[in-house]
Amino acid sequence: MLSSIEYQNIKEESVQGRYVVMEQIELILGRLPEEFTIEEIGYSVKNKSIKSVTVGSGSRKILMWSQMHGNESTTTKAVLDLLNFLQQDTQEVVEIKNKCTIKIIPILNPDGAFAYTRINANEVDLNRDAQNRSQPESVVLRKVYDSFKPNYCLNLHDQRTIFNVGNTNKPATVSFLAPAHDSERNISKSRAISMQLIVAMNEELQKVIPGQVGRYDDGFNSNCVGDAFQMLNTPTILFESGHYPEDYQREQTRKYIFISLVKVLVVISSNSVQEYKLKEYSKIPENGKLFFDILILNTEKLNSHIKTKKDIGILFKETLKGTNLEFVPYIDKMGDLKNNFFGHKTYDCEKEEELMNLNKLPFIDEILKNIV
Repeated sequence: MLSSIEYQNIKEESVQGRYVVMEQIELILGRLPEEFTIEEIGYSVKNKSIKSVTVGSGSRKILMWSQMHGNESTTTKAVLDLLNFLQQDTQEVVEIKNKCTIKIIPILNPDGAFAYTRINANEVDLNRDAQNRSQPESVVLRKVYDSFKPNYCLNLHDQRTIFNVGNTNKPATVSFLAPAHDSERNISKSRAISMQLIVAMNEELQKVIPGQVGRYDDGFNSNCVGDAFQMLNTPTILFESGHYPEDYQREQTRKYIFISLVKVLVVISSNSVQEYKLKEYSKIPENGKLFFDILILNTEKLNSHIKTKKDIGILFKETLKGTNLEFVPYIDKMGDLKNNFFGHKTYDCEKEEELMNLNKLPFIDEILKNIV
């Protein structure tokens, strides 16, 4: 397993935070050595270039794409770290490149990335456009899939801070899904391979974030790209980057996605997928939605004008201001929340120190001023 020191030597330090755009990617792709093939594979609605990078010469072909949703950038950062890793002259890297050919689309939705939105410039969710392919970005991805003919697909995303693991108070820092290929959610050969690869990655992640790996909902939707590719009998894995404590910029989570990507490449290159038991997949707890960013308890003690005894659940809305991302708080729920929800930060107003800390938050008076 990669040590923290080793990872810091691999991490692409030039790209950090949540706002990641195509201009940053192009600078990094321009510095790659000749063994990395850069291609312009198409254009976005607003005529921004969409590029891929390919490395390796092996027969096991792996296609991965990130920022299909423009505001989901953690996996893009992990992909940049992976490109640095694949430049190393180690036995592990040489084996991966000899056995695999890896094609990466770092940003599929450059317009959405620039605007920091989930959707593209035509306000279409590209991950609900797999069948119609009404958008140029959807056409680009499918053309790459058809021409490259991958043996494996990795669909790279972010998920919100609301997700926890099972019914525990552990955040779902990383979540996976082996997408269904039919409405009955049967286990086809390709889906079974997806599950076994997830088992391998989960096993690796439990060493560093025990209890913080979840399993995403597997409801079938043929318009989702992962389901569509699974329907074509290509083992496909959905990656979801989630919250790690105090890590709203997701610099810790990018490391765990990177670890997962390396693990899946090692398993594929060594042809060792059958070493991982299919039954272990269902033991990964499903995601819950039980977290608030801030949970306030016993609010009647907060200040003199608040008379309610309801608990308050606050979430942050990610808001782009210029090129800076701000986390703007809003009240999501009020009620008896203490027994059914968790907070990434919890303040019990009956505890003097927690009440003092809550009152120090710069936004707290503004957000609570209309509560009576």
